[in-house]
Amino acid sequence: MTELTNNDREIHLFRLRVVALVALVFLCFGALVARLVFLQVVKHDGFAALAEDNRIAIVPIVPNRGLIVDRKGVVLARNYSAYTLEITQSKLRNTLDSVIDELSTLIEIEPKDRKRFKSLLAESKNFESVPLRTRLTDDEVARFAAQRFRFPGVEVQARLFRQYPLGETASHVIGYIGRINQKEAKELEERPDSANYNGTDHIGKEGLEKSYEAQLHGRTGYQKIIRTASGRAVSILSRTEATAGSNLILSIDIELQKIIEDAFGEYRGALVAIEPETGDILAYVSRPGFDPNLFVDGIDSQSWNELNTSLDRPLMNRPLQGTYPPGSTFKPFMALAALELGKRTQNHTISDPGYFTLGGHTWKDDKAGGHGMVSLTDSIIVSCNTYYYQLGNDLGIDMIHDFMKPFGFGQKTGIDLENEKIGVLPSKDWKRNRFSKNKPMQTWVGGDTVNIAIGQGFNSYTMLQLSHAVATLANNGVVMKPHLVKIVEDSITRARTLTVPKESARIPLRQENIDFIKRAMVGVSERGTGKTVFANAGYVSAGKTGTSQAVGLRRGEKYNAKNVNERLRDNSLYITFAPADKPRIAVALIVENAGFGAAVAAPIARKALDYYLLGKRPAGKDGAKVPKEDAELLPLEELKTDTATDMPYKPGAETPAPKED
Repeated sequence: MTELTNNDREIHLFRLRVVALVALVFLCFGALVARLVFLQVVKHDGFAALAEDNRIAIVPIVPNRGLIVDRKGVVLARNYSAYTLEITQSKLRNTLDSVIDELSTLIEIEPKDRKRFKSLLAESKNFESVPLRTRLTDDEVARFAAQRFRFPGVEVQARLFRQYPLGETASHVIGYIGRINQKEAKELEERPDSANYNGTDHIGKEGLEKSYEAQLHGRTGYQKIIRTASGRAVSILSRTEATAGSNLILSIDIELQKIIEDAFGEYRGALVAIEPETGDILAYVSRPGFDPNLFVDGIDSQSWNELNTSLDRPLMNRPLQGTYPPGSTFKPFMALAALELGKRTQNHTISDPGYFTLGGHTWKDDKAGGHGMVSLTDSIIVSCNTYYYQLGNDLGIDMIHDFMKPFGFGQKTGIDLENEKIGVLPSKDWKRNRFSKNKPMQTWVGGDTVNIAIGQGFNSYTMLQLSHAVATLANNGVVMKPHLVKIVEDSITRARTLTVPKESARIPLRQENIDFIKRAMVGVSERGTGKTVFANAGYVSAGKTGTSQAVGLRRGEKYNAKNVNERLRDNSLYITFAPADKPRIAVALIVENAGFGAAVAAPIARKALDYYLLGKRPAGKDGAKVPKEDAELLPLEELKTDTATDMPYKPGAETPAPKED
């Protein structure tokens, strides 16, 4: 049977298919044309700008950080350029460890470099370059350049580095810079000047490097460059130069600083020397110190652990953050308060039996049997505790607190360093708040005041506060803000700006009373507890020795340094200013756990005054060292921490006399 077909129908279907296909082709072609018109015409300006951005890049120019110099121009912090081997992890084709292993065949990479690199990498973003090795030699740079094609994501960069030429000297003053971590990066992003840190890897972390970061950093510059598709710069279109940071001219005399640091030897402690008339800090010593150069590239874990776990706490800024009872160095201020508030006259005399009794509680003087008849002048010269037990009871805590506050006790001095501790100038309100969870301890009692009067008890001040108070006394009540930076110098115009151009306040004191206290303090160095140390000094100095308890004794327990763990022995203090008639320098220092002030602290003060006033240097190549008594340390858990002087007195109890000078 023959199959019949409809040719006309098939031809019609074929034609429809051809038309549909042609229409589809034209539709696709039209879409391509429309897209081309959209991209080439409508979006032309936008894509042209993107192409230009890919061809042209804005590269930040990091400014030179400002210099830090001492008052005589000795450089304490400077910059130098060096090559750094850096890795951008997101651009690597192989694993990170394999790349580092290959690089180590060309350039020496030590284990500490790897540890520091991975520590920095953990704090960085994936697309940021992180230094693996710094301070490459010219040979190392040449070897890498010849093999650079093998290491995509690895570059040699020329960078500026911070250097502290004197190492440990004045380390707590200068501080250090370090790489910006994630927390700091986030904080910078929220700052109005965040653009000024584009391209910057480091920022001030401690000391003046941190507190004067805004002045030291400078202003970031920019250059517009043409680059290839691979990112290589081929030409510079324009350039806006960076502005270097301002220079800091310190009030510190770095030679004086060195002599004092050497004089401390292996002892721990703090010293602040101030020029009374200006508030210039001439020396700011915290012992032990540390090498700030360790932190610039990122400190290695071993060095960090050694610094951070040391019992000597070298990272602690003692003048700023260490608080101590002032001991007998508090007595000249108590005597001045007595005169100013009318509780004593210059001729007032007591009979010292060697003890003082109040409410059935007895406080002993350091000298068995007492000092006999003691005048106000003698009370300072021989450091008679009994005199001040009585005086404290007569004044009362409110008068003591209100008189001491303007001198800066228990107050921030406003020094140009961050994280200054306030300390404790005790008062009834302070005790109520301090023991808010222990009601029996909240009440202020007479025994508290008696302990305060001799610089013990709740008293707790920094050496910065104590030196500031001594400088104010030496300056006849004129208060000058203590400062480490004397002048900020513009790096371009060389214009200089004083940081403290005028006095802060004046304490209303009668000059005859000030002169009386000064004469009594001169008696300390001429015929009192400082006589031996300051014999034949060549100048007249006013001073006061002091010894304060590092930890209290049990009731009835007699203090014997030989039987006490070295870290529990009394602290040695000394305050002084000289020349006594027109003071050029005022000093306060503490030597931790060193015993009597006249034995250890006063000789260090003598070395400081000898150099600053007479230009005399200690004998020996590095200056005479203060010997340190050997001691076998007890486990920390065995250290006694209870102190009778920090507790309210109980009727019938006896308090051992603190060791005074």
